Amino acid sequence: MGEADAGTPSFEMTWSSTTSSGYCSQEDSDSELEQYFTARTSLARRPRRDQDEPVEWETPDLSQAETEQKIKEYNSQINSNLFMSLNKDGSYTGFIKVQLKLVRPVSVPSSKKPPSLQAAQRGPGRGTAVRRRTSFYLPKDAVKHLHVLSRTRAREVIEALLRKFLVVDDPRKFALFERAERHGQVYLRKLSDDEQPLRLRLLAGPSEKALSFVLKENDSGEVNWDAFSMPELHNFLRILQREEEEHLRQILQKYSYCRQKIQEALHACPLG
Repeated sequence: MGEADAGTPSFEMTWSSTTSSGYCSQEDSDSELEQYFTARTSLARRPRRDQDEPVEWETPDLSQAETEQKIKEYNSQINSNLFMSLNKDGSYTGFIKVQLKLVRPVSVPSSKKPPSLQAAQRGPGRGTAVRRRTSFYLPKDAVKHLHVLSRTRAREVIEALLRKFLVVDDPRKFALFERAERHGQVYLRKLSDDEQPLRLRLLAGPSEKALSFVLKENDSGEVNWDAFSMPELHNFLRILQREEEEHLRQILQKYSYCRQKIQEALHACPLG
């Protein structure tokens, strides 16, 4: 990377998934949109279904000499051309691999076609606010390689991934996690916005078992309503109304049944 680009994070991507995506328009059918949120979105907290456990990594600060030695050791262990390179200013560049584990569809401008491989690699800017959207599922377990700087932050990695696929959803809906396997147990930790994934990659080495990156929905337990669009918020209100009506119906049915049984018992009792 040239010195002229030193102030701007650099991102490149390679595609390594051929799984097809499913598409649905948020304008074409409100019922489909409601069905999706009813089936896949819950406003209440749910217990985790996986076995991942949180863990804290040690991230020591390295001197210039230690960084240079770490990069040499890293490059000697990889079996590809995805090397790390040390820059004159002390920063370094390299590749990180991010696996997408998204269970919900993402939104793209409905006036545009779903991004092809070439379009995803070009990755145009996100532009202005989008009124009309189309939702589709990204390929399951898709993997992306990003070429980043050592000072590139986790939030910038998320934003770059969204730009590559023309995704207009709020970046706060997503989170970058680091994953590790130790003694047969899987550990998962959510990265803060300011953490530097390439630095973590260098410290952990090239082993995917020691460290890998995963993009997931940002399910912290607290709902950030500001991150949702107006159609999504209106849809949540419709869902709440339906759930309230169903809950009331069940309560009325329960008490009506009890009242009926009590009246039957009263009629069955002998007079006097």
